[in-house]
Amino acid sequence: MRLTTKGRFAVTAMVDLALRQTGGPVTLSAISERQHISLSYLEQLFGKLRRHKLVSSVRGPGGGYNLAQPLKAMSVADIILAVDEPLDATQCGGKENCIDGEKRCMTHDLWATLNTKMFEYLSSVTLQDLVDHQRGNKETSVLKDLRVSSKPAAEAVV
Repeated sequence: MRLTTKGRFAVTAMVDLALRQTGGPVTLSAISERQHISLSYLEQLFGKLRRHKLVSSVRGPGGGYNLAQPLKAMSVADIILAVDEPLDATQCGGKENCIDGEKRCMTHDLWATLNTKMFEYLSSVTLQDLVDHQRGNKETSVLKDLRVSSKPAAEAVV
């Protein structure tokens, strides 16, 4: 799976922004400090997020960033795709030339299906869901289904 720090950091920064924008624009330096993400890296990510109209910037004293869309309108997939993060578990980038750049591998369909399921799931989780989860509304959160079972895998299958 090719979800790297770029996508994870973008989602984390957007949740931070969503939680704090009620007091006006949020500075990247504040997000950087709270989330331990390099300021220069955030500047690159937010440039892409701005170009995709997910955030808007305010210049000058008291400036920073605001969300450009309602929380419910932005999915995790939107954020990840905005920062050019590919959601691809295949080793061929979906081109079906997995083996020696020519042949399709035996497990290509497995990984291609995983791509579809991953995209469907990330498209179903909104920034609102993540904010609600952070605010403690965990029982109503779509993320509650991801809790790790305390049963060993062999028992869970039975």
